[in-house]
Amino acid sequence: MSPILLAYLGIALAVALSGIGSAYGVTVCGNAAIGAFKKNPGASGSYIGLAALPSSQGLYGFVGFFILNPLVTSTLNMSQAAAIFGAGLALGLVALVSAIRQAKVCANGISAIGGGHKAFGTTMVLAVFPELYAILGLLVLILIANIVPNFA
Repeated sequence: MSPILLAYLGIALAVALSGIGSAYGVTVCGNAAIGAFKKNPGASGSYIGLAALPSSQGLYGFVGFFILNPLVTSTLNMSQAAAIFGAGLALGLVALVSAIRQAKVCANGISAIGGGHKAFGTTMVLAVFPELYAILGLLVLILIANIVPNFA
């Protein structure tokens, strides 16, 4: 496999896996919001806010594309390509799982709000924890991207 192909595969995995996680996550939350809306239509703003949270992981994959893409040049060696691949794969997998798990937290919060409980603030705080790992995945990608040009 050529270094350029390996690097682009890593970039594609970052974008695709994070996007899949976000798409799945917002769907889980959207389904919960529809069910909760039937019980308590007055809290639709809370439902929408919580349902949107898993979308951020897809954005991290998109940011990863813009960080890694300039590193793919015709002089890319296999060590550099492997680092780009690893960074993309790491972000993609962490963002995928983070979005899915965050969606489950948010969906439970939406359900609780639909049932009349005042759970918006607690749900937002708890939803931050899975988000943190997606942010850490993006930070690792940034750190790797900064050392790729030094690989000989």
